[in-house]
Amino acid sequence: MQNSSDASSISDLGRALLAYDEARRAATAEARRTLSLNELDAKALIFVAENPGARPSHVRDHLGITSAGVTTLIDRLVQRGAVRRDLDDEDRRVNHITATVDLDSAPWCSLRGFDNAVEAAIAEMDPADADRVATVLRRLTAAGTAAG
Repeated sequence: MQNSSDASSISDLGRALLAYDEARRAATAEARRTLSLNELDAKALIFVAENPGARPSHVRDHLGITSAGVTTLIDRLVQRGAVRRDLDDEDRRVNHITATVDLDSAPWCSLRGFDNAVEAAIAEMDPADADRVATVLRRLTAAGTAAG
């Protein structure tokens, strides 16, 4: 928690970015709570929905977890009925993972609800303004990454 002297050292833009981050985290946490998903399972489900037929190794690499971890994670999602495993036609040792839920329909749409609302707001912006904001955010991200 910041005290008032710390808050005064943060720019309006910095405060806006912190507020955005907190709002996004709160929205995604609420969606995960509603769907009874942990953060990693939610990230995996979104990845699989955006990459139908992904191999477990693709999910593993995307999430940065172990092979055993991805197996356990996919088992949970299969048991939950959120994804299915399909055997590869040419190599029966290979599985392909496909989402069985529609992330654009309730209740699953809540996982991406905040991001979809932001995209809708961006679509209403003047394209030149959106490009300027994107440039600023890339610069700030690079600066923050370099500092860390």
